[in-house]
Amino acid sequence: VVCSFISPYQAVRDQVRAQTTNFLEVFVDAPLEVVIDRDVKGLYKKAIAGEIPNFTGISDPFEAPAQPDIHVRTDQQTPEESAQYIISQLETRSLIPMS
Repeated sequence: VVCSFISPYQAVRDQVRAQTTNFLEVFVDAPLEVVIDRDVKGLYKKAIAGEIPNFTGISDPFEAPAQPDIHVRTDQQTPEESAQYIISQLETRSLIPMS
């Protein structure tokens, strides 16, 4: 099962890890400037303008994972490269069969 969560706080991620088996933290990383450029809904611009309070990474903190199990840099990899890296890491850990 793959789940995607907005989880900006390390304590919450640690709690989920402690309560779950076969948990792998995948950090899908990009610099804030890149995330803002990719924002087709304009939410970051609204948050920067103060129109959206408590917005992660702008007016509310984001705590980057200190030691994620898998780390992809989407500003340095294509979506296909990022996906292939994640798949290869799952295969290496014997969590999915080798393709």
